[in-house]
Amino acid sequence: MQIFDRIDSLIGADDCRAAIEEARALLLRFEQRSVALTHAIDDFLLDLITLAFIVECYGRGFELLARTLARRRLANVRLLSEEVYSAREK
Repeated sequence: MQIFDRIDSLIGADDCRAAIEEARALLLRFEQRSVALTHAIDDFLLDLITLAFIVECYGRGFELLARTLARRRLANVRLLSEEVYSAREK
């Protein structure tokens, strides 16, 4: 899905605040699909907000760890969204 490729690129963006808003807008397309997916989206957005906070407060020192965590959360959202869509197609 192209949405996830775009969101993945936002994780590496320099402007974290703009990335959060764009990622939130893209992920709104998936909300209300399942409780697990909604929680995974919330966890991902929380990690993305944490990434922005870390970069803003501490510079780029801890950035790699926060980006890695955000990418793992995004992978969880991707897996859950695929499960939801495949279940609806059956």
